[in-house]
Amino acid sequence: MSLFGIPLDAAVVFLLIAVVLILFISEVFPNDVTAIGLIVVLAALGPSLGVTTADALSGFSNTATLTIVAMYMLSAGIQQTGIVDRLGLYLASIADGDGKRALVATVCSVGPIAGIINNTPVVAVYVPMISELADRVNVSPSKLLLPLSYAAILGGTLTLVGTSTNILASDLAGQLIDGRDGIGVFEFTIVGIVILFVGISYLLTVGWKLTPPRVPAAFDLIEEFSLQDHIQLVYVREESPIVGATIDEIESLAECNVSILQLRQGQEVFPAAQTDRPIEASNRLTVHGSPADVAAFVSAYMLRELAQSTVTEETFETGDENMLVKGVLLENSPYIGMKIAETQLQEFYTTTVLAVKRDGVLYKTDLAEVTLKEGDLLLLQTTTEAIDYFLEKATIFLVDDSAYDRFFEEDLSEVMPLSSKTPLAVGILLSVIIVAAVGLVPIVIAALGGVFAMLITGCLSPTDAYESVSWNVIFLLAGVIPLGIAMEETGGAAVLATAIVTAEAVVPVVLLLFVFYILTGLLANVITPVATVVLMIPVAVDAAVRIGVNEFTMLLVVMFASATSFMTPVGYQTNLMVYGPGGYQFSDFIRVGAPLQIILAVVTTISIILLWGV
Repeated sequence: MSLFGIPLDAAVVFLLIAVVLILFISEVFPNDVTAIGLIVVLAALGPSLGVTTADALSGFSNTATLTIVAMYMLSAGIQQTGIVDRLGLYLASIADGDGKRALVATVCSVGPIAGIINNTPVVAVYVPMISELADRVNVSPSKLLLPLSYAAILGGTLTLVGTSTNILASDLAGQLIDGRDGIGVFEFTIVGIVILFVGISYLLTVGWKLTPPRVPAAFDLIEEFSLQDHIQLVYVREESPIVGATIDEIESLAECNVSILQLRQGQEVFPAAQTDRPIEASNRLTVHGSPADVAAFVSAYMLRELAQSTVTEETFETGDENMLVKGVLLENSPYIGMKIAETQLQEFYTTTVLAVKRDGVLYKTDLAEVTLKEGDLLLLQTTTEAIDYFLEKATIFLVDDSAYDRFFEEDLSEVMPLSSKTPLAVGILLSVIIVAAVGLVPIVIAALGGVFAMLITGCLSPTDAYESVSWNVIFLLAGVIPLGIAMEETGGAAVLATAIVTAEAVVPVVLLLFVFYILTGLLANVITPVATVVLMIPVAVDAAVRIGVNEFTMLLVVMFASATSFMTPVGYQTNLMVYGPGGYQFSDFIRVGAPLQIILAVVTTISIILLWGV
């Protein structure tokens, strides 16, 4: 039985893929939640699709999934040694006050590192450092942060362990190509070096010119979030009815939509969330609200606006106890989908959200009702204790880190001391790579062995190991891997491959590979690279068999195209990490990333053909 010439079971899979793509793009549900639902649907439809329950659950036991889990943990072990921080800071010092040298130091250091350590934690270390460095060399952080993300993506193409897509491609190569057990750790490194060289050359020249300075250099955070009119200092008159009241009592009675952020008594400053001191005459209050609401608040309580007193970032810096910081909500944050009032950040963590930036839109009022989304940039009034919690639990990715500020005034070894276990952790990681490279054991065993070694030697604690894994990515894999199996079992991959065979009759093979690279890259920019690899590699290999093209060549085209997605902030986790801090617009990723994607499509396709033929 067929539908428009397509086997009915294959048509069902295509319909399922279409629904999944729509859900991935629209993000009605988080992608990992969609993936869990996909597992359930595949298991339910299994008998009609030739997919067993074991197949539907196979994503969890897949060697690629287990390898990716292990690599997350190994990367965490290396990160905790402090060696990445030290290396990044050392290379940043080469900038010596020059913006272009800062760019060179950034992209030339992060690229090679990302070849052996998962690039997401590498970028997490670099973002606050680069933000501080940009301030020191008087260049817009926007000019450095996008190249940082792109360099990390480029570095991921250097080795098999550089990115999750490479590991997935290796697993699929072993399944789909006769005579192959997978891909060697350094088997495609020559192509990766070419890609990294071309990509860095682009970032240092054309990319530098195309990257817009969205956030002005050395910008005060109050100015950056345009809060000059929304945060004011007010003076408490003697006749004011709030004299003798506490801040909590005022806010519970106030009819105006105003928040009190600080109580200033003489030279002493008390964060509102941390004090129950009664307000006295001649005190000053730092308040947050729209100009109209602040004016109403002042009038209602017989206060006086101190118009001549400008509120800046320094206004909130009261020693180590209180400060302003920027934070980004990444896809694993528990606050996504919650209204700010529901997060209870102020109640539990003495943290106040002062503004939210999203896709170029700035929210400054009625913040309690703002529903948080992935990629939101938050301006927070918070404490060092809360910052430590956010860093430890990864609930909010903080852009600011005072350690990098101290680096420029103090000795590097004192600011960023290395762990005593640094040589051991580095030795374990190198051993994993060497053992896997020479083929002594499969990479999944080598990686799990490395995790075991780090755990028993104390380089990594079990808690840190589990918390280092991006479980949303693992569940995404667990859902799309059985979808790939369903495509194979129902002949869906063969149907798509037939269409490619038809195109091959009128298009040269080299051009066909180039077009396939572009289409795969576009898909990766929309539905994530890991999902793209799983869905496209079976089609590519099947098409290669039908038109007589080297199967491994086609597989590598898909692998590299999926691993290099530059054109959207959601196409790669590192792009999302710099999206808010750089003040970028969605179009900036197309403006800077599209030319790079096209250049690499040509360079990579030619390199693969020269090395593996067609």
